[in-house]
Amino acid sequence: MTMKVGIIMGSQSDLKVMSEAAQVLEDLGVDYELTIVSAHRTPERMFEYATTAKERGLAAIVAGAGGAAHLPGMVASMTSLPVIGVPVKSRNSIDGWDSILSILQMPSGVPVATVALDGAKNAGILAAKIVGATNDTVSKNIDKFMQDMKDKVLDSAESVEKEGWKSKI
Repeated sequence: MTMKVGIIMGSQSDLKVMSEAAQVLEDLGVDYELTIVSAHRTPERMFEYATTAKERGLAAIVAGAGGAAHLPGMVASMTSLPVIGVPVKSRNSIDGWDSILSILQMPSGVPVATVALDGAKNAGILAAKIVGATNDTVSKNIDKFMQDMKDKVLDSAESVEKEGWKSKI
């Protein structure tokens, strides 16, 4: 069975942010599934999703939520899979801090890896690294992704130096 990543979010309004996780997983060659699961409005759906995730072949779950942001923690409490929480700045948010703290401040024994506010791309990369720990193809794709980032920075540094700015390196 090919390991894949689950991407869930509390509402469709989170899709703009959470689609960044899907895109980076596609770029890195990682299969994923994406759906909406609300901790507050569809708790039965959340329970079903979390408790069957491993048997469906998921290696990790990326869970985005805004406001009270209970989805990542509740899912983490129901599965042995790693859960990566993405705090989403929603329209009813308190500058995103409510979401950040709701996901970040989990009780002992129920860890949720937490990325930055609206940081779904990094959540996708972290999920790919989890898959890549046991999948050589994905691991090589991540190595290439990281090398491409390095090359971009070095190209930018060279461009700045060519414009006459002095480098101390």
